[in-house]
Amino acid sequence: MTKTIKNFMLGSIMAISPLLGFNTAYAGEISGNHAYVVDAGGTLVRDGSEKCIRTGSWGDSVHFLVECGDAVEQPAAEPAPAAKPPKGPQPPAIRATLQTDAYFDFDKAILKPEGQAKLDEFVVKMNEYTQVDVLLVTGHTDRIGAEAYNMRLSQRRADAVKSYLVSKGVASHRIETDAKGESQPVVECAHVKGKENRHNKALIDCLAPNRRVVVEAKVQREQR
Repeated sequence: MTKTIKNFMLGSIMAISPLLGFNTAYAGEISGNHAYVVDAGGTLVRDGSEKCIRTGSWGDSVHFLVECGDAVEQPAAEPAPAAKPPKGPQPPAIRATLQTDAYFDFDKAILKPEGQAKLDEFVVKMNEYTQVDVLLVTGHTDRIGAEAYNMRLSQRRADAVKSYLVSKGVASHRIETDAKGESQPVVECAHVKGKENRHNKALIDCLAPNRRVVVEAKVQREQR
């Protein structure tokens, strides 16, 4: 009786196959929870249009196949780890820095006309940044002369620039001055021969960029 039922089932499959357009006469075992019908040798069974034949488990199966036209879902990329905030107190935010150099004659603390012109341009630019809190005015000298004298001279130059800025409408309490003396040169002029004194005109001319006041407008708070 069992053999007769098996023969009847096999005959039924053989009879139905041509109607479905199977290319193979045997659509046998389905391995586990596979999404598609395979034959006894484990080969995918395709219909007359060369399409894989889905089983009743197709919708729930995790065995999707690229050769059957399934889109294989790629694992989502892991998000980058969030940056850790730096430890300790943080300095105020600086959003913009404007800078100019005001030049002076040798051993003088009087602003040259070109220095005044640069400061005029600086004030115009600074007014575009209404969030500016502080102006830093730092005086410098060349290396000719005593170090203590140059420190005082650099302070006098910084004070001269501050006075000029106040005359242009900048509030005095917004201006901080500092003196660096000869400690931060921008040129060395090592190639110039002769003694380092007020009589060495070639050296004085070469060291002119060091005779300066640097003015910086630093934004220390965000504009609201």
